[in-house]
Amino acid sequence: MRISPDQRRILRAMREGATLKAHRTLDGEKTHRLHPLVGEPETVASADVVFLRDAGLIRSNMKFPAATYILTERGVDLPL
Repeated sequence: MRISPDQRRILRAMREGATLKAHRTLDGEKTHRLHPLVGEPETVASADVVFLRDAGLIRSNMKFPAATYILTERGVDLPL
């Protein structure tokens, strides 16, 4: 599996305590934001989140309007 630098950065941030959330508007638009422990949240590419989810490295709690992603065991154990 080939992980891009941006995908690695997301995983590293989550390992360090950042929260990855999918925010949905009332009209259905979805954005993904990485919320660090300190500082402002940043928008991350939805394609990166989908890749990490499909690779089994993160999973969602499926809540509306802001689902939270967590690392899976595979995501925690992956050497970065």
